[in-house]
Amino acid sequence: MLTFNLKYFFFALVLFIIEVLIALFVHDHFVRPYVGDYLVVILIYCAVRTFVNASTWKIAFGVLLFAYAIEVLQYFRIVDRLGLTGNTMAKIVIGYGFEWWDMLAYTLGVATILLLERPKKLVSSKVYV
Repeated sequence: MLTFNLKYFFFALVLFIIEVLIALFVHDHFVRPYVGDYLVVILIYCAVRTFVNASTWKIAFGVLLFAYAIEVLQYFRIVDRLGLTGNTMAKIVIGYGFEWWDMLAYTLGVATILLLERPKKLVSSKVYV
């Protein structure tokens, strides 16, 4: 069902800004490749939740499958096959090299989503004897 959720829109916007800042200004071997991948699945999840009212599990699983699919396409050098080898933006958005560590980062990102979105269990104040 389509909807608009301001809270998730705000989260997606903040995460997008963080991702852009990482892409532009961080040139290391940990934050840019792995923290960026960890955050991007959370960003995509929030973007989808902004407009789609569905279960957390369905959206999170769909985002994880999408991230895995993009990573597999990187393995097959999709940027080169599309003739975008010289396009820096395509390399940033799609990615350029397959890494198993990226798959782990995506998985940990989705695990974080599931942890943060888990329903709060009601604690009963009643004492049964």
